Amino acid sequence: MPEIQRLDSRETTFWGELDRLLSWESVADHGVRAIVDEILAAVRSEGDAALLRYTARFDRLSVAQASELEVPATRLRAALDGLPAAQRDALETAAGRIRRYAECQRMQDWQIEDPDGTVLGQRVTPLDSVGLYVPGGKAAYPSSVLMNAIPAKVAGVGLLVMVVPAPAGELNELVLAAAAVAGVDRVFTIGGAQAVAALAHGTATIPAVDKIVGPGNIYVAAAKREVFGTVGIDMIAGPSEILVVCDGQTDPDWIAADLFSQAEHDEQAQAILVSPDSAFLERVAEAMERLLRAMPRAEIIRTSLGRRGALIRVRDLDEAVRVANHIAPEHLELSVADPQALLDAGLRHAGAVFMGRYTSEAVGDYCAGPNHVLPTSRTARFSSPLGVYDFQKRSSIIACSPEGAAALGRTASVLARGEGLVAHARSAEMRGE
Repeated sequence: MPEIQRLDSRETTFWGELDRLLSWESVADHGVRAIVDEILAAVRSEGDAALLRYTARFDRLSVAQASELEVPATRLRAALDGLPAAQRDALETAAGRIRRYAECQRMQDWQIEDPDGTVLGQRVTPLDSVGLYVPGGKAAYPSSVLMNAIPAKVAGVGLLVMVVPAPAGELNELVLAAAAVAGVDRVFTIGGAQAVAALAHGTATIPAVDKIVGPGNIYVAAAKREVFGTVGIDMIAGPSEILVVCDGQTDPDWIAADLFSQAEHDEQAQAILVSPDSAFLERVAEAMERLLRAMPRAEIIRTSLGRRGALIRVRDLDEAVRVANHIAPEHLELSVADPQALLDAGLRHAGAVFMGRYTSEAVGDYCAGPNHVLPTSRTARFSSPLGVYDFQKRSSIIACSPEGAAALGRTASVLARGEGLVAHARSAEMRGE
């Protein structure tokens, strides 16, 4: 059986033990930051030459000129056309559901008018260009392509540039097909911090973008952190997380599989089960012992559960809500008889909530519709899932009538003079004189 911690909210040490379990350091060490800084500086100053050098060094992909790193649109379409029918149908079904959900998220222009004719409002416009980082090599994440690219295109982003490393020239057909389905405009076989640098600063071949989204390794995360301010970024994501709140009446095998679904991501992933039923917690532990043997990634799951997993006994479901809000998980499953009642009982902090016994977190990862790019490491306390709104920006609109200019000018003048900013005051006053 996986070695997994048992916590009990009745113990006086519970909250301290929980905080130690949740602790995760996202900041790259000095060695990683030094390498990333060197790469960023080189790509910014040397452009394509540095990009070619680092691609050859890290991805074992050598080409004569940077233009050879671009994957033509015909290659993307060929990948889609070459998929087995079941894969293509699944990809297009997922894309359709993600697009339908995203279309409901568009922010809208609005205006209000004062009695004197002054108009105030909001103008919403899409970002001009976005870069999408997709992990490559052994990893294949077509779902990440869909989840990042489709909201950008629904928002109206004019240029969507995807970068994906191709170690030794290896490309994943599903990833390329997903790019075709999602409407990605350009694709380049580059990765790592050098890809982030190219997207942030531009080269002769790679266009500079306004925002960079998508997951990557620690070097990619460190590079995104460094270029933030030059460009926007989505987030600095931590390891995958799942918190399951269960009343003890769901099939233990289902809950064990749900915990495995996140634990198999990597050794730092976190899977936690909370229940007031101590006997049920042990039944789930027994199910994990039995089911783990059939998991291809059993060692990763075992390590993840041993390092950061937990079975938590609480007094009741009300206390489970308190624990869930404290954890603020990326994924929260409410595997209870009445999930809506539990949601209404004060649950506030979660990236995505999966309601009821039949809703597995895994369907949210791929095809339910809502975005799977979610806040981690307790950041759901103050941030939200990726969505169309992340690819739109707002401009305030102010249009004064003559009467409004005079009235607002008097108010502005008083406040400006109170701050000692006379030029501000005179600018406001003159239009009412």
